[in-house]
Amino acid sequence: MNRPFAVLRPEPGNRIMAAAAEARGRRVVRLPLFGIAPVPWDLPDPAAFDALILTSANAVRQGGAGLAMLRNLPVFAVGASTAESAERAGFRIAQIGRAGAAALVALAREAGVSRALHLAGRERTVEQGGIVADIRTVYASEALPIAPAAAERLIGSIALVQSARAGERLSDVVDACGLDRARIGVVAMSDACARAAGEGWNVLRVAPDPSPEALLDTAIALAD
Repeated sequence: MNRPFAVLRPEPGNRIMAAAAEARGRRVVRLPLFGIAPVPWDLPDPAAFDALILTSANAVRQGGAGLAMLRNLPVFAVGASTAESAERAGFRIAQIGRAGAAALVALAREAGVSRALHLAGRERTVEQGGIVADIRTVYASEALPIAPAAAERLIGSIALVQSARAGERLSDVVDACGLDRARIGVVAMSDACARAAGEGWNVLRVAPDPSPEALLDTAIALAD
Protein backbone atom coordinates (compact mmCIF):
# COMPACT_ATOMS: atom_id res chain seq x y z
CA MET A 1 0.00 0.00 0.00
CA ASN A 2 1.38 3.38 -1.04
CA ARG A 3 0.59 5.42 2.08
CA PRO A 4 0.81 9.22 1.83
CA PHE A 5 3.50 11.12 3.69
CA ALA A 6 2.47 13.92 6.06
CA VAL A 7 5.02 16.74 5.87
CA LEU A 8 4.89 18.73 9.09
CA ARG A 9 7.82 21.14 8.95
CA PRO A 10 7.30 24.92 8.53
CA GLU A 11 7.38 26.71 5.19
CA PRO A 12 9.38 27.01 3.01
CA GLY A 13 10.93 23.73 4.12
CA ASN A 14 7.51 22.09 3.93
CA ARG A 15 7.23 22.81 0.23
CA ILE A 16 10.80 21.60 -0.39
CA MET A 17 10.31 18.33 1.51
CA ALA A 18 6.95 17.72 -0.15
CA ALA A 19 8.50 18.22 -3.59
CA ALA A 20 11.28 15.75 -2.74
CA ALA A 21 8.70 13.14 -1.72
CA GLU A 22 6.56 13.75 -4.80
CA ALA A 23 9.64 13.43 -7.01
CA ARG A 24 9.94 9.90 -5.69
CA GLY A 25 6.36 9.09 -6.62
CA ARG A 26 4.78 9.63 -3.21
CA ARG A 27 1.47 11.24 -2.31
CA VAL A 28 1.85 14.05 0.21
CA VAL A 29 -0.27 15.65 2.93
CA ARG A 30 1.14 19.09 3.66
CA LEU A 31 0.36 20.10 7.24
CA PRO A 32 2.83 22.66 8.66
CA LEU A 33 2.62 22.60 12.45
CA PHE A 34 4.66 25.77 12.92
CA GLY A 35 5.28 29.10 11.24
CA ILE A 36 8.66 30.86 11.22
CA ALA A 37 9.01 34.55 12.05
CA PRO A 38 12.08 36.80 12.43
CA VAL A 39 13.15 38.05 15.86
CA PRO A 40 14.92 41.43 16.21
CA TRP A 41 18.54 40.96 17.23
CA ASP A 42 21.63 43.03 17.92
CA LEU A 43 24.73 42.41 15.84
CA PRO A 44 27.79 41.65 17.98
CA ASP A 45 31.30 42.66 16.91
CA PRO A 46 32.23 40.21 14.12
CA ALA A 47 35.91 40.55 15.05
CA ALA A 48 35.18 38.78 18.35
CA PHE A 49 34.52 35.47 16.58
CA ASP A 50 36.38 32.99 14.41
CA ALA A 51 33.39 31.03 13.02
CA LEU A 52 29.63 31.07 12.55
CA ILE A 53 27.50 28.09 13.56
CA LEU A 54 24.21 27.57 11.71
CA THR A 55 21.92 24.69 12.58
CA SER A 56 18.96 25.74 10.43
CA ALA A 57 18.43 27.46 7.10
CA ASN A 58 15.86 29.60 8.92
CA ALA A 59 18.69 31.53 10.56
CA VAL A 60 19.78 32.66 7.10
CA ARG A 61 16.26 33.25 5.79
CA GLN A 62 15.24 35.32 8.82
CA GLY A 63 18.56 36.87 9.86
CA GLY A 64 18.03 40.12 7.99
CA ALA A 65 20.53 42.84 7.13
CA GLY A 66 22.91 41.99 9.98
CA LEU A 67 24.04 38.85 8.17
CA ALA A 68 26.07 40.90 5.69
CA MET A 69 28.47 41.96 8.46
CA LEU A 70 29.24 38.32 9.29
CA ARG A 71 30.16 37.05 5.84
CA ASN A 72 33.88 36.94 6.58
CA LEU A 73 33.30 34.24 9.19
CA PRO A 74 33.60 30.62 8.00
CA VAL A 75 30.33 28.74 8.43
CA PHE A 76 29.82 25.38 10.09
CA ALA A 77 26.36 24.21 9.05
CA VAL A 78 24.06 21.33 9.94
CA GLY A 79 22.92 19.67 6.73
CA ALA A 80 23.12 20.45 3.04
CA SER A 81 20.02 22.66 3.04
CA THR A 82 21.46 25.01 5.67
CA ALA A 83 24.79 25.10 3.86
CA GLU A 84 23.15 25.87 0.52
CA SER A 85 21.13 28.72 2.04
CA ALA A 86 24.28 30.17 3.60
CA GLU A 87 26.20 29.92 0.32
CA ARG A 88 23.41 31.72 -1.54
CA ALA A 89 23.64 34.49 1.07
CA GLY A 90 27.36 34.91 0.35
CA PHE A 91 28.93 32.85 3.13
CA ARG A 92 31.86 30.47 2.81
CA ILE A 93 31.16 26.97 4.10
CA ALA A 94 33.95 25.49 6.20
CA GLN A 95 32.27 22.16 6.99
CA ILE A 96 28.86 20.52 6.83
CA GLY A 97 27.74 18.39 9.76
CA ARG A 98 25.27 15.57 9.22
CA ALA A 99 24.63 14.34 12.76
CA GLY A 100 22.90 17.21 14.57
CA ALA A 101 23.85 20.37 16.43
CA ALA A 102 26.01 18.85 19.18
CA ALA A 103 28.06 16.92 16.64
CA LEU A 104 28.52 20.10 14.59
CA VAL A 105 29.93 21.95 17.60
CA ALA A 106 32.35 19.06 18.16
CA LEU A 107 33.32 19.22 14.48
CA ALA A 108 34.05 22.94 14.75
CA ARG A 109 36.11 22.36 17.89
CA GLU A 110 38.19 19.71 16.12
CA ALA A 111 38.76 22.18 13.27
CA GLY A 112 40.33 24.65 15.72
CA VAL A 113 37.39 27.00 16.29
CA SER A 114 37.59 28.66 19.71
CA ARG A 115 35.05 31.52 19.63
CA ALA A 116 31.99 30.74 17.53
CA LEU A 117 28.86 32.81 17.09
CA HIS A 118 25.65 30.78 16.84
CA LEU A 119 22.65 32.31 15.07
CA ALA A 120 19.70 30.31 16.30
CA GLY A 121 16.00 29.93 16.83
CA ARG A 122 14.30 30.72 20.11
CA GLU A 123 14.03 27.00 20.86
CA ARG A 124 17.41 25.35 20.44
CA THR A 125 19.63 22.56 21.71
CA VAL A 126 23.00 24.35 21.61
CA GLU A 127 23.83 26.41 24.71
CA GLN A 128 26.47 29.08 25.21
CA GLY A 129 29.75 27.76 26.57
CA GLY A 130 32.90 26.05 25.38
CA ILE A 131 33.67 27.19 21.85
CA VAL A 132 30.20 28.76 21.52
CA ALA A 133 31.07 32.27 22.67
CA ASP A 134 27.71 33.90 21.92
CA ILE A 135 24.22 32.98 20.74
CA ARG A 136 21.84 35.38 19.04
CA THR A 137 18.19 34.46 18.55
CA VAL A 138 17.19 35.52 15.03
CA TYR A 139 13.92 33.63 14.49
CA ALA A 140 11.09 31.95 16.33
CA SER A 141 8.94 28.95 15.48
CA GLU A 142 5.31 29.54 16.47
CA ALA A 143 2.69 26.79 16.67
CA LEU A 144 -0.05 27.14 14.06
CA PRO A 145 -3.70 26.36 14.82
CA ILE A 146 -4.74 23.04 13.28
CA ALA A 147 -8.44 22.49 12.62
CA PRO A 148 -9.84 19.00 13.27
CA ALA A 149 -10.74 18.63 9.58
CA ALA A 150 -7.13 19.32 8.62
CA ALA A 151 -5.79 16.96 11.27
CA GLU A 152 -8.00 14.14 9.98
CA ARG A 153 -5.85 14.08 6.84
CA LEU A 154 -3.18 12.42 9.00
CA ILE A 155 -5.24 9.22 9.20
CA GLY A 156 -3.58 6.53 7.10
CA SER A 157 -0.43 8.59 6.54
CA ILE A 158 3.17 8.31 7.62
CA ALA A 159 4.08 11.52 9.44
CA LEU A 160 7.62 12.81 8.89
CA VAL A 161 8.89 14.22 12.20
CA GLN A 162 11.99 16.38 11.71
CA SER A 163 12.32 17.97 15.15
CA ALA A 164 11.50 17.16 18.76
CA ARG A 165 9.08 20.10 18.87
CA ALA A 166 7.27 18.71 15.83
CA GLY A 167 6.99 15.35 17.59
CA GLU A 168 5.46 16.98 20.66
CA ARG A 169 3.12 19.12 18.56
CA LEU A 170 2.00 16.16 16.45
CA SER A 171 1.17 14.25 19.62
CA ASP A 172 -0.80 17.20 21.01
CA VAL A 173 -2.74 17.80 17.78
CA VAL A 174 -3.67 14.15 17.34
CA ASP A 175 -4.88 13.85 20.93
CA ALA A 176 -6.72 17.19 20.90
CA CYS A 177 -8.58 16.22 17.73
CA GLY A 178 -9.49 12.79 19.06
CA LEU A 179 -7.62 10.88 16.35
CA ASP A 180 -6.54 7.26 16.73
CA ARG A 181 -2.74 7.07 16.87
CA ALA A 182 -2.91 3.46 15.75
CA ARG A 183 -4.01 4.71 12.32
CA ILE A 184 -0.97 6.98 11.84
CA GLY A 185 2.64 5.98 11.23
CA VAL A 186 5.64 8.07 12.29
CA VAL A 187 9.14 8.26 10.89
CA ALA A 188 11.44 10.40 13.04
CA MET A 189 14.72 12.04 12.12
CA SER A 190 16.35 11.13 15.45
CA ASP A 191 15.79 9.25 18.69
CA ALA A 192 14.95 12.56 20.37
CA CYS A 193 12.24 13.23 17.78
CA ALA A 194 10.81 9.75 18.32
CA ARG A 195 10.74 10.16 22.10
CA ALA A 196 8.96 13.50 21.75
CA ALA A 197 6.27 11.93 19.57
CA GLY A 198 5.52 9.34 22.23
CA GLU A 199 3.98 5.90 21.82
CA GLY A 200 0.87 4.27 20.44
CA TRP A 201 1.45 4.92 16.72
CA ASN A 202 0.72 2.37 14.02
CA VAL A 203 4.47 2.20 13.49
CA LEU A 204 7.39 4.29 14.75
CA ARG A 205 10.78 4.23 13.04
CA VAL A 206 13.92 6.35 13.31
CA ALA A 207 15.94 7.23 10.21
CA PRO A 208 19.52 5.86 10.24
CA ASP A 209 20.95 9.38 9.98
CA PRO A 210 19.44 12.87 10.42
CA SER A 211 19.08 13.79 6.76
CA PRO A 212 15.97 14.38 4.63
CA GLU A 213 17.12 11.65 2.25
CA ALA A 214 17.38 9.04 5.02
CA LEU A 215 14.01 10.13 6.40
CA LEU A 216 12.37 9.60 3.01
CA ASP A 217 14.14 6.28 2.46
CA THR A 218 12.84 5.00 5.79
CA ALA A 219 9.31 6.23 5.10
CA ILE A 220 9.26 4.67 1.63
CA ALA A 221 10.33 1.31 3.05
CA LEU A 222 7.35 1.46 5.42
CA ALA A 223 4.83 2.79 2.91
CA ASP A 224 5.22 0.06 0.31
